Amino acid sequence: MNADFLKALPGRYCNSLTDYSRFVTREVQIGDVPMGGNNPIRIQSMTTTDTMDTRGTVEQTIRMVDAGCEYVRITAPSIKEANNLAEIKRQLRSRGYTVPLVADIHFTPNAAEVAARIVEKVRVNPGNYADKKRFDEIEYTDSEYQGELDRIFQKFTPLVNICKEYGTAMRIGTNHGSLSDRIMSRYGDTPQGMVESAMEFMRMCEALNYYNLVISMKSSNPQVMVQAYRLLVETMVAEGMNYPLHLGVTEAGDGEDGRIKSAVGIGTLLEDGLGDTVRVSLTEEPEAEAPVAIALVERYAKRSQNSKFKIQNDFTAPSPSERAGERSPYIYQKRETYEANAFIGGHMVPRVVVDLSQQNLKDPAVLNAAGYLYSSLLDKYNMADQSVDFVYLADQLPSFTFPGNLKQLYDYNTWKELANQTNCHPVFTLNEYIQPDANRSSALNLVRISHADLETDTFGQMPLDHNLVFVLETHELHGMADQRSFFVKLQEFGLQVPVIVKRSYQFEESENSKFEIQNGDDGGLGSGHPQPATGHLAQTDVPTLLQLHAATDMGALLVDGFGDGIWIEAPELPVNVITSTAFGILQATRSRISKTEYISCPSCGRTLFDLQETTQMIRSRTSHLKGLKIGIMGCIVNGPGEMADADYGYVGAGPGKITLYRGKEVVKKNVNTVNALDELIGIIQEDGNWVEPAIV
Repeated sequence: MNADFLKALPGRYCNSLTDYSRFVTREVQIGDVPMGGNNPIRIQSMTTTDTMDTRGTVEQTIRMVDAGCEYVRITAPSIKEANNLAEIKRQLRSRGYTVPLVADIHFTPNAAEVAARIVEKVRVNPGNYADKKRFDEIEYTDSEYQGELDRIFQKFTPLVNICKEYGTAMRIGTNHGSLSDRIMSRYGDTPQGMVESAMEFMRMCEALNYYNLVISMKSSNPQVMVQAYRLLVETMVAEGMNYPLHLGVTEAGDGEDGRIKSAVGIGTLLEDGLGDTVRVSLTEEPEAEAPVAIALVERYAKRSQNSKFKIQNDFTAPSPSERAGERSPYIYQKRETYEANAFIGGHMVPRVVVDLSQQNLKDPAVLNAAGYLYSSLLDKYNMADQSVDFVYLADQLPSFTFPGNLKQLYDYNTWKELANQTNCHPVFTLNEYIQPDANRSSALNLVRISHADLETDTFGQMPLDHNLVFVLETHELHGMADQRSFFVKLQEFGLQVPVIVKRSYQFEESENSKFEIQNGDDGGLGSGHPQPATGHLAQTDVPTLLQLHAATDMGALLVDGFGDGIWIEAPELPVNVITSTAFGILQATRSRISKTEYISCPSCGRTLFDLQETTQMIRSRTSHLKGLKIGIMGCIVNGPGEMADADYGYVGAGPGKITLYRGKEVVKKNVNTVNALDELIGIIQEDGNWVEPAIV
């Protein structure tokens, strides 16, 4: 499939782009916990222990289940580990834990055939199960390509037959970073290649009358991941399939970055009703992943109850993307806008607004949290890498001079009385803006607006010029779709006004969690979900909930090219948390790069070094390299492929040995671990990409 073909696709990858409606999939039985159909969105994770460490794996699995996992995946890199799954399962069952187990298979069909007789589900990667990944560029004729498929079919058939015999489910899990040379040669490193890689194996399963399948399309790039899942659904429906979807952003990283990146990818799809199980991949202990996954999916419980839950999927109605004419959900296209005041819109990066109206505006240090670091000794500001572009002051007047490159926003009635309006701009209501005697700025005017306003006579009276910027607000339960519909309408009207996307969040204490987010979303887990043990869900505190919900709501728009700025309003949270969250969302959507990006895997039994410790070590010496992407991979399985999305890579090659990459190219093999970071920095320096860290 080429870009022209993708642009021609109708974009029917979900039931509705305006109302929440879950895409109904085939129910698949996985032990005694079914997935798909009308079942709740399931939570899962993967152990990080050595599979031969039976006791350690059992204890970690129990912690994961207590944290809320409904499925637990365990690596089986060889027959030895596959056989030991039986003892792990026996010990879990003897302690009363019946959680379905999933064997994770790469490269070794014989291990998969052993594991399929023991566990409830096996995961195979079509890029390396019976195919090759050597980064060879091979041209195939159609007959040669079909010959390769026939060879794979013969190698894959025994596993399918075993799964049929034992009632074992299978996940066909494509990774962006481990597409086979055969797929890469025909489709390239693309979402189309990811989809076709899985579809080939799905067609083989159906040819063998095996339908107990779950499908995933994982990437460390949320934009690629979203496009691939959408295209997968489009392709499945065209071929009469509706298999359950396993959602995940692979190698998301740790901390705030990992949570935001996961939410952008997973949340975007959940918003459109896609997804039957979620795994959040963090470079942390696996029991830390379940509370994050639960927090992502729990807000959809009430939406499912309120929506007209279709028994049959309906892709027949024209979608807003079809009415808009040109946009494809499978290719990134930034919405075209004019450049207002040479500052926002057009080719400018998305701008960040924070609200300082409730802060102490007598102290210039208040701007530290907005990225302007005040030195009282020098009486000047230093800009941090994450410095906001606008501060909203409402009706409050500061008692100190602001830095010259920071724009101030005031409510209109206050702004018009300012003696000095330099770098100060008004925020109007729609009604204020249309008044004939309105005192509009000659530089920049921001107008609060909602989707519903577009259908009013008031909107029709708006004077339009290139100084106008919309501040898009919503109070709808399905706020992302409401705001997306606004953008589609603007496109239908032919309006290129820049838009700042604004979302407001409030919090209150909840029985089930330490805090509950209030934006019209349900805080309950919904029927069918396990109740996490006391303390685990409480880890999903206010900053984390904000990160997850804002990354979902705003990230879902940004990955489709909607939005010229973002404004997060959360009065209960410190300004520095809001600032960091906003820039994290822009970084995760590749809309605005403000720091080093780390593509680090979540660890598993194949990992050859301590990922958490190593990630922090690398971060401590490279976090100042703004814009660089560094991959940190525990083993060779996904490592080389994932380097395609990184500038440099640090990959486990064996005990105490590291292989270093420049993109997909191996630069140094089998470097001793004690020297590996210095060697990596040396490569970055040789390439001219190193800068010395600033002295604080």
